[in-house]
Amino acid sequence: MSKRFLTVGSLLRNEELLKYKREIEGREDITYPFYDDLPGYKECENKSVAEIVEKQLDHGLVQVTDGEYSKSLWHLDFVWGLDGCERFINKTGYFFREKDSDEKFETRKDIGIKITGKISGKNHVFIEHFKRLKDLVDGRAEVKQCIPSPSHIYGDFVNSNVIADSPYDDNDSFEADLKQAYKDFLDDFKKVGGEIIQFDDCLWEQFAKENKENQYDNNQTDLDKDLALAQKYIDINNELIDYGHELGLTVYTHNCRGNYSSRNFSDGSYESIADLFFKNLKYDRFYLEWDDERAGSVKALNAFNNRDDVEIVLGFLSSKTNTLDDEKRAFDLLEEASKIIDKDRLYLSHQCGFASCDCGNELTEEEQWAKIDQGHRIAEEFWGE
Repeated sequence: MSKRFLTVGSLLRNEELLKYKREIEGREDITYPFYDDLPGYKECENKSVAEIVEKQLDHGLVQVTDGEYSKSLWHLDFVWGLDGCERFINKTGYFFREKDSDEKFETRKDIGIKITGKISGKNHVFIEHFKRLKDLVDGRAEVKQCIPSPSHIYGDFVNSNVIADSPYDDNDSFEADLKQAYKDFLDDFKKVGGEIIQFDDCLWEQFAKENKENQYDNNQTDLDKDLALAQKYIDINNELIDYGHELGLTVYTHNCRGNYSSRNFSDGSYESIADLFFKNLKYDRFYLEWDDERAGSVKALNAFNNRDDVEIVLGFLSSKTNTLDDEKRAFDLLEEASKIIDKDRLYLSHQCGFASCDCGNELTEEEQWAKIDQGHRIAEEFWGE
């Protein structure tokens, strides 16, 4: 097993846990955290998390999570867990692409967020989830907690009517409270022994050239506005990254273009956004997506050349497919990447988790572990460790 192979975080839920998750999806009468209103769910979650921790250790992972079994969706549970936020059933879901076509695939609709008062990150249920994980691992591996980046939540809310329909008068007052909520959470995370926090940060591609070619028609005003928003995202994240560093935390990020039931959300190469995000975000480690051509060339890694303190996890493998990955492609890309970035700063992973949401990608648990074992073999051969 290789210490150079890592996972992004989420893993397929077992069938026993999924029975509860399916019951939650369509019910407005169940509030977050769900186990408060669903008898038997908490016991099932505890048992399932304990099992997935042992499976990760058995398969040689040097960093483990709770498989994100405590979440329903990769980002919204964290928001629902903030004081001042509530969940409700929306009229529509998110729209992903159908596989191999541009037709729309609508996700589940229990994605609503309602702001009911001043938001706060104190006493968040994720702290209890992390304490459970840390106790289960008991020093046998490193543990990390994955939460959405503050800029992703800010961007989601600004681009919707969540703030407009809330008690907040403007975006600035919401932004201030959102950042403080994250600081409160990081304070509590540090107090219970947290060391590694991962901000999942998936809005960068809205600024990619490929997604703008037909949008602006050379309208410089719109382009300037867009770049100002990108800088806003960077500034929000960096304030929280700096705060995490002040607490002694290591801060990772994961970036992808959407992952729901083996489907994707957007395009946009890294090359067109590297000078913005790779150069300016202060993360210690970047988990990046390169499982298909949408991400463009690995030459985008040149943006990290003057950042010797940064590690890069190359998502050359796919968590979306139920077959083993093309090993020649992976080795060729690893060779190309190592000509740009020192090999000692590189790691290998799948481009995203296997179950960003409860439904998971379209593969079996057995196929998932076979792909994880393959990742170990490729990494061991390439790095020799």
